[in-house]
Amino acid sequence: MNPITQKFRQLSEREQRLVVLVASFMAILLFYLLVWAPLNQSVQRNQTAIESQKELLSWVEQNANRIIQLRQSGNVASRFNGSLTQAVNLSANQNGIMITRMQPQGDKLQVWVDEAEFNKVLTWLEAIENQGIVIQDADFSESSTPGIIRIRRLQLSKS
Repeated sequence: MNPITQKFRQLSEREQRLVVLVASFMAILLFYLLVWAPLNQSVQRNQTAIESQKELLSWVEQNANRIIQLRQSGNVASRFNGSLTQAVNLSANQNGIMITRMQPQGDKLQVWVDEAEFNKVLTWLEAIENQGIVIQDADFSESSTPGIIRIRRLQLSKS
């Protein structure tokens, strides 16, 4: 016979009940600490992440609608005349955008920005389009700071 079982049977009835009670309590405690609490924390963490993603989706949808409305408003000038580089620099400065690099390529211009507020970038792009400058291609990425983006490449041209 198992030595633990022998030792248990040698205890008095009162001690046996106490051992069973303590063992039950320990089993419940271990279940709570090893299974229930981690699962509950994981569920709460996932619910928080879902809420955060829903808020982000709502924000993106609002701004996407704003962009669509701006494009459909028809405020774009028919043709841009002048220096593309100078117009982009001027509008970037007016909107608080720090251009990291500009590279002219014939009648096109490529622009890079390390970090800028998303809303300022939208306002800047609207101002550029209102001048009649065409946004041909854009590559954006997020930064580690919420609300801040990087413009990896923005290709502009005269209309």
